[in-house]
Amino acid sequence: MFAMGAATRIYVATGNTDMRKGFNGLEGLIRDRLACDPTSGHIFLFANTRRNRLKLVFFGGCGLWVCSRRMEGGTLRWPEEESGKVQLSREQFALLIGGASI
Repeated sequence: MFAMGAATRIYVATGNTDMRKGFNGLEGLIRDRLACDPTSGHIFLFANTRRNRLKLVFFGGCGLWVCSRRMEGGTLRWPEEESGKVQLSREQFALLIGGASI
């Protein structure tokens, strides 16, 4: 697992993301769609249309991490905002990946 420092922010990319995207594709989305730096140390979350798959992107100092999760039952409660991104608190992040509504 990775450590979250006090300055680490958690961003959700609202809307749908093509889950076939890998490192380079997700890095491009972070730069273009979220207007953030992928090497900032912040956490970036993406989900597919059906909300049953999640990808987490994180730069760990010497490389980019891309972690994925497939929901075996149910779906993620994904925030929908027009801005393209939503910043979550650590508590909201825990609820989101735990399956609760945020």
